Amino acid sequence: MTQVQQSGDECWRGDVELHLERIPRTIELKKNEHNRVVLTYVDQRRLPYDLVCETVDSWAAVIDAITTLAVRGAPALGVAGAAAFTLWVCNECCFSDRAAVLAEAKRVACAIAQARPTAVNLSWGTKKVFDAFQELQGKSETCIKKACYELVKQLEAEDEQCNRSIGSFGAALLPQEDEGITILTHCNAGSLATVFYGTALGVVYAAAEKGTIARVYADETRPVGQGARLTAWELAQAGVPVTLICDNMAASLMASGEIDAVVVGADRIAANGDTANKIGTLGVAVAAQTFGVPFYVAAPTSTLDISLASGCDIPIEKRDASEVLDPLYPGVDIYNPAFDVTPARFISAIITEKGVFSPDDIAQALSIA
Repeated sequence: MTQVQQSGDECWRGDVELHLERIPRTIELKKNEHNRVVLTYVDQRRLPYDLVCETVDSWAAVIDAITTLAVRGAPALGVAGAAAFTLWVCNECCFSDRAAVLAEAKRVACAIAQARPTAVNLSWGTKKVFDAFQELQGKSETCIKKACYELVKQLEAEDEQCNRSIGSFGAALLPQEDEGITILTHCNAGSLATVFYGTALGVVYAAAEKGTIARVYADETRPVGQGARLTAWELAQAGVPVTLICDNMAASLMASGEIDAVVVGADRIAANGDTANKIGTLGVAVAAQTFGVPFYVAAPTSTLDISLASGCDIPIEKRDASEVLDPLYPGVDIYNPAFDVTPARFISAIITEKGVFSPDDIAQALSIA
């Protein structure tokens, strides 16, 4: 496999050993020693300097983890939503009042799904378990709890399998160069954004296993720094050569011919192929088209929302001003959207677990078994 390491102005090439075992599983539903259902997750607010796993047993605690970005990334949010509802079912639901239980279930599911409005996976995962819960009414309490728990475990396994399929399809799509290629990515669409393995970085890992990755350039991703704190850390853990850059350096790298392809994730994809992703993605896409660099989006089909005709309909989460400047000073207003929308015309292809699609054809992915 190919590796580039920089030392001053010099670089050398050698063998890369991929070490995915150094990357922790991001989120996992378990039963503790008291047979109580708990959710363990990597607290991503603490990275890159401290790797801390938290364990919670209430759905409200999961919502707090989601809103404070302890848990983030569209696929991970899907499983987190399903797990949060299951914590309510297993630990907090009052089955003795079956007449009121469905109304309370709807309230809980709605609160979870709305914790972050842009990433459609959150509502998708929550709905999966809520629908199962609703269909099981009339069954015993033990049966309902067992079914919800097992459904979350199934979603965890399916997420990793899905990500590995995305990686395989994406690796085959990337340019092939004898000395390896350079990838640029924005935000974190790696293992930390999923249960395990990653979407955009899943493509990188699959390509690295084939020996076709020389280096990844990671945008810092202002204002919260997911690229600096998460992507760069994750790639370094895995043994993939990574260079961290400020967001405003990406265009100049493309202009100088240093980037062979851009691969990013997505939080919601509209029916026409318009894609919402972390703020700053649109600028990267515009620069990529300007300099003739292919721009790929890697995401599971659970990220597709064909109920929305275009990206204009995607709700964009607004975050607290303190993420940009803290403390504020008088006379300054802060605009802090968490996401922007990249029009389909800037996207070379969308990579899913069901194959590679042009943005215009992405809705067809949902019809493939």
